[in-house]
Amino acid sequence: MRVEPVSPEVLVARVAALVAERPREAGAVRVLVDGHPSTHPEALADQLVEPLRVAGRPTARVAVRDFLRPASVRLEHGHEDPDALLDEWIDVGALNREVLSAVGPAGEGRYLPSLRDPVTSRSTRADYVEALPGLVVLLDGSLSLGRGLDVDLTVHLALQDATVARRTPPADAWTLPAYARYRAETAPERVADVVVRVDDARRPAWVTRA
Repeated sequence: MRVEPVSPEVLVARVAALVAERPREAGAVRVLVDGHPSTHPEALADQLVEPLRVAGRPTARVAVRDFLRPASVRLEHGHEDPDALLDEWIDVGALNREVLSAVGPAGEGRYLPSLRDPVTSRSTRADYVEALPGLVVLLDGSLSLGRGLDVDLTVHLALQDATVARRTPPADAWTLPAYARYRAETAPERVADVVVRVDDARRPAWVTRA
């Protein structure tokens, strides 16, 4: 394993290049950026939009948090159940059906940008959007690898356990067992296509496996 320090700009350029090199004729490219909330996976997904546009690839920005299961289901065991957070919160079926598989080879060629408001659990009433040729879906989320999402390229923003604990606000300390299980059971640093260590967000490190 080789760990190479890179600048945030180089990180964005490298991920964008990995996406852009996939032929447009092959259909949509579905990219998942995964990481603890403190790593801000949404920021990396946002930063990929412009370089992909320059490369001639239209993008769809989608967030896992807009495809959570109804509150009555995900909060059945209370608001602070770490096992439910890991196992029950993401509506994988809806995310695949309405976005990821929908723009895939056997899909309908259109996607739903959002499904439910994560706070109110009500429908966002979003309209379907036609998938343009060469579309790249940029999906961000936490605890989202190994869930069965229909994606083509995965990026994991990795932290050491001590960093996760330090960056988790006291009010969210109940989530720590979920992240510990995730690391032990899913092993995101082994299953992700791209792993970037971001214990120091100003100095990310690109991990290359032997």
